Amino acid sequence: MKVLGLDTATSGCSAAVWDGTAGRDDGARVTVRRSPPMARGQAEVLVPLAQEVLAEAGAGFAGLDRIAVTVGPGAFTGLRIALAAARGIAVAQDLPVIGITSFDAIAHGVPAAERAGRFLLVAVDSRRAEPFLQLYDAALAPVGDPAMPDPAAIPGWLDGLYPSGPLLLAGDAAAAVLPLLAGRADPASADLALASGDGLPDAAVVAALGAVRPTGLPAEPFYLRPPDVTLPKTGGPKTGGPKTAAAGPGSKAVPGGGAAA
Repeated sequence: MKVLGLDTATSGCSAAVWDGTAGRDDGARVTVRRSPPMARGQAEVLVPLAQEVLAEAGAGFAGLDRIAVTVGPGAFTGLRIALAAARGIAVAQDLPVIGITSFDAIAHGVPAAERAGRFLLVAVDSRRAEPFLQLYDAALAPVGDPAMPDPAAIPGWLDGLYPSGPLLLAGDAAAAVLPLLAGRADPASADLALASGDGLPDAAVVAALGAVRPTGLPAEPFYLRPPDVTLPKTGGPKTGGPKTAAAGPGSKAVPGGGAAA
């Protein structure tokens, strides 16, 4: 099986090829990965980047078995860039598209040695004061629902799910969340720490997860709050409209929509 992984959900842009072809002497693995640093311009770069990693892997779009793509939460425009590219390739080649949340991509990208014996809190930058949060146990099973609490409410939200114990933080908003949780741990202990890396989703992880996830469910944008951009019927993105309220700790994320109370 060959899987193309794509990500533009946050402030990165990456593409990777996972190759689990039967008979490979090195086993199933990510064969090529590219992740140029960029906060803007992903729309112009992503498809050529995908072509580049496929060419280096000795494959083409026609040789793929599926496509995996991050679906958010993240930047409204950014996550739709990779989704649109994945859907376009999938339609042309009659391939399934597997949606991977930004939370899962970041969590599974943390080295096992770092998260051993710890719960993991993934914090994704929402471009607002309130980060997107998801808690995982030591086996990377989600604990509770994803949330977007006010910063002052984060300690209480976390205490309701995991009152005490070793905790590792990952994601591009982890450094901002860490000081808010300082009261949980002895300053001299290692019970509260940041994971290594840049905290962004990695297409290599997205591709690897996409290889083992079931097909059949549509890959839709995953939001924890309504987007700040509206799409008029006759044109492209329209900005400047009224801001929508952020989802609170008790809100439920709705793929492809806003936040349901």
